[in-house]
Amino acid sequence: MKKREFLKGLAAAGSLSLSGAAARAQGAWPQAGRTIKVIVPWPPGAANDALGRLFAQRLQETMGATTVVENRVGGAGLVGTNAVIQAEPDGYTFLASAFNTAVMPKVLKAATFNPEVDLEAVARTAVAPLVCVMSAARPEKTLAEVIAAAREKPRDFTFAISSLGSAGHLATVEFLRRTGLKIDMVPYRGTTPALQDLMGGSVQLLIDPSFALLPAAADASKVKALAIASRQRSVLAPDVPTFSEGGVPDYAFNSWYGIWAPKGTPRDIQEKANAMLQATMKDPAVAQRLTATLLEPISEDIAATRAFIKSEVERSGALLKSINFEPA
Repeated sequence: MKKREFLKGLAAAGSLSLSGAAARAQGAWPQAGRTIKVIVPWPPGAANDALGRLFAQRLQETMGATTVVENRVGGAGLVGTNAVIQAEPDGYTFLASAFNTAVMPKVLKAATFNPEVDLEAVARTAVAPLVCVMSAARPEKTLAEVIAAAREKPRDFTFAISSLGSAGHLATVEFLRRTGLKIDMVPYRGTTPALQDLMGGSVQLLIDPSFALLPAAADASKVKALAIASRQRSVLAPDVPTFSEGGVPDYAFNSWYGIWAPKGTPRDIQEKANAMLQATMKDPAVAQRLTATLLEPISEDIAATRAFIKSEVERSGALLKSINFEPA
């Protein structure tokens, strides 16, 4: 699947209409004449951008809201995140981001906020399994062969990291911990430059979301897909084995996406936004579109979202501590 098709699929998901419980809401929020701002701390075109636009569009369709999406890029997501933290908690500013938001303070010195204290987690929207890919310049054909080769000559391999604190970063740490391999990691400013260097052969391995890497792996002369970090093979990529099949049992790692609001945003507004998102993600047409783009929609209440994020913060902290990682 090409990246353009992925983005078109999400756009199509946003254009589908809701029915029943998701019909146009009436109430004090949102007020006529006021604009709801959805801030995405990453460039246009990524999954969190597309999911943020889906959120904004559904606010228009179901609540009659006026919305605008702003991409505030910089500082590995910190610029846009800080903008939301500092915004008025009145229900007219939201953050559409990803896994990074929960672990940012553990990897960046400049990130002085606490994601569980300084933001209100409203909902998770989707998850995507991660995939490990390798430069086609390497002769190995399977993950098991890579592990064996890296045990003998670890300096022949380098892991690219698309961004410090990303799901791929933590998944790489866990992979190295589980296998005992000593492979250097090189951080990049995004998946695209990391993937470009991998295709060029200057780095050999990369773990990142499936929707970002599998399209590139369609050309096996440049990129080899070694394993998918899910319990079972994906029906959309049935030829890609799991990490368990490659010799790393029960290895599963997802990137996930969500919506946050400034601390102190009225609970009833959070509940309305969450209910709207739950209805959206339960819509069969939306689910079909997202699944086709290698994203799995999530429908859960605020309590479940916050419990999950708490567990992610704890797991990530433990992983980073295990390698004595110091924030940059």
